[in-house]
Amino acid sequence: MSVFDELVGQERAVETLRHTVSTPGAMTHAWLVTGPPGSGRSVAARAFAAALQCETPGDPGCGTCQACRTAMAGSHPDVTVVATSETFIKVAQARELAVLAQTRPSVGRWRVIVVEDADRLNEPAADALLKSLEEPPPRTVWVLCAPAQDDLIITVRSRCRHLRLGTPAVDAVADLLVRRDGIDPAMAHFAARAAQSHIGIAKRLATDEHARARRREIISLPLTLTGLGAALRAAQDLVDEAGAGAESVSSDRAAEERRALLEQLGADPSARTQPPAVRAHLRDLEARQKREAKRQQHDSIDAALTDLASMYRDALMVATGSPVDLVNATEPDQVERLARAFSPEGLLGALETIGLARQRLVANGAPLLVLEAMMIGLILPTGPASGPAGRPRPRTVARG
Repeated sequence: MSVFDELVGQERAVETLRHTVSTPGAMTHAWLVTGPPGSGRSVAARAFAAALQCETPGDPGCGTCQACRTAMAGSHPDVTVVATSETFIKVAQARELAVLAQTRPSVGRWRVIVVEDADRLNEPAADALLKSLEEPPPRTVWVLCAPAQDDLIITVRSRCRHLRLGTPAVDAVADLLVRRDGIDPAMAHFAARAAQSHIGIAKRLATDEHARARRREIISLPLTLTGLGAALRAAQDLVDEAGAGAESVSSDRAAEERRALLEQLGADPSARTQPPAVRAHLRDLEARQKREAKRQQHDSIDAALTDLASMYRDALMVATGSPVDLVNATEPDQVERLARAFSPEGLLGALETIGLARQRLVANGAPLLVLEAMMIGLILPTGPASGPAGRPRPRTVARG
């Protein structure tokens, strides 16, 4: 057993981390771990933190000693993991981390600070970390995680050693689901392919029938976009579903968080009115919960757009005769019909339209307006207009 066992399909990265931990003089005090969604960035960061604290001589990252187990569980006193469900990591939190980085480890060999969503550092927050990243104390290690290097400002990434993860193979993800979660091999392979090797999504698809049903609805959308009305309805349905999911998750814990806060403040949770100082804390809590719900809605929409894009990607592979495995191999008829509806150029345009919508959501665009514009751009072409080789020419939507 090793802390690196769940980092599937990343043999070169694991070799680098093992070498760094076990070789004197090989250590770097600031790391940037990048890779596509689901590649295991946070798993790699936590495993590296555990290996740095490991108590087993000659086998760093053994996975069985107390240091490894507590580091992986998030309870080691010298390993701090920052993960946020909000849109940005703000400067106040970054300053707290910079102060923490100056302290000596209490029980372990290293003070390790993992920032799982370093791409969410706003510019003032990133600037607040620069001095600590450039000149950390001798026993402090920073591990920043982001999808790509360009997601961080250049002054931050230039101070870090880059470790790049790739997309793991479908078979490797399926094997992990079978080995770790006891999932049926056929289901594991389907989920791994449908999730495009995103390990977290693959597990959810393999274990949640509602998630599989929702995905089937998403990938069936392209052939239903026959006109303006259908496009607008599809956009509204997507926003409503994402909002309902975010509200469900938020409401489940909102009351518990409110009760816990009141207890911490020594207030009576059953009181109809609270003192002014308590009300101020409650307002801050409610504001944070609203931000988290908004982020959850955006994440849900983004996941749906990833599934939607996979259909146009598969159709493009079929239209061009590319010998590449399909993401939606269980829906060959839908993929073939979509490939016949658009020219290859039109399918590329559809992928660009979805990509633009994702960028607008990241830029805090209004979800309904963004999705309406996207769906209109994906309306199935009709009439005499045609592209190369007699294929219908897609409609376009203004981009800006």
